[in-house]
Amino acid sequence: MPSRREWLRTSLLSAAATVVGGHRLFAAPPSPVVTVYKDPGCECCGRWVKHIASNGFVVSVRDVQNMDEVKRTMNVPSALQSCHTAVVARYVIEGHVPADVLKKFLAEKSPALGLAVPGMPTGSPGMEGGPAEHYKVIAFDRDGKTRVYASR
Repeated sequence: MPSRREWLRTSLLSAAATVVGGHRLFAAPPSPVVTVYKDPGCECCGRWVKHIASNGFVVSVRDVQNMDEVKRTMNVPSALQSCHTAVVARYVIEGHVPADVLKKFLAEKSPALGLAVPGMPTGSPGMEGGPAEHYKVIAFDRDGKTRVYASR
């Protein structure tokens, strides 16, 4: 016979997994908010926002006119720049970084400043259509030092 503590723990864990009327009885911890800074007319940025949101992130979009100022303020190295810049937790995310790579990076609690997919490679999230290019996801720090974090 389980102790009261074991019974309570098992009951709570079961309830967390129980779905009633299409809704979880207890919600999972909230995902971090991804604040995306983008040009108002950029369609691929909007597709990346949809990609991130469909992968469980809460997204806040800020349409701005001067993306150069955003990138300068966020310390994004010029060689790594792309069309949009995002902030999540304490990290800067530049360009079309895939959601699964972002989730892994956040879970690792990296000391890096952020991640970037330089340019706008075809086949990256938000840049679908046409033959997919191979591309690298680059981790960078405040001093501009970089390393390949992932390859696609």
